Amino acid sequence: MGVPLRLRRRTTCFAAAAVLGVAAVSGCGSSGQQAGAPDKGYVSGDGTVTVTAVGSRRSPVDFVGKTLEGARFQARAHRGSILVVNVWGSWCPPCIAEAPALERVWDQTRSTGVQFVGVDTRDQTAAARAHQRRFGVSYPSIDDDGGQVLLAFRGTLPPVAIPSTLVLDRSGRVAARVLGPVDAATLRGLIADVAAEPS
Repeated sequence: MGVPLRLRRRTTCFAAAAVLGVAAVSGCGSSGQQAGAPDKGYVSGDGTVTVTAVGSRRSPVDFVGKTLEGARFQARAHRGSILVVNVWGSWCPPCIAEAPALERVWDQTRSTGVQFVGVDTRDQTAAARAHQRRFGVSYPSIDDDGGQVLLAFRGTLPPVAIPSTLVLDRSGRVAARVLGPVDAATLRGLIADVAAEPS
């Protein structure tokens, strides 16, 4: 019998990821790409889940950006709540695949004070808005074509793949990260773990 998901998520290895920084996110190919293989235009993740123990979390993350609808979003305004950050692009097949799961978990958790925000990277606004309409995405997404939001995660547990999903605790610190597409059950479990932590 395999190791339960909750126990597997407890394994942490954030130091190596922090050294990588966010440069991989803005790269144009996978680090494991074979010679002669076509450039996918993004660094893909394999769904690896990393959870950071409360006492090992780095400084709170703060970022500000304009949503695809033109509103201002600031992470600091959501301190005291769990903030789920999903890095995506409408051009990225794994991002398309995970969109329904993200919206489903958002719909299931928003009444408990959980906030979701997308970080739309290297995209065109029209294409990103079409993606939101297609999948009924109702949480906001920041237009981060310049990469400034992603830079805010340097020195923490950064998103080094597209897509990446990060769960920030009530203090604004990165508590968990999924590299690659996330499924609904995993994301619900990560949110529940962080929600169960003492305030």
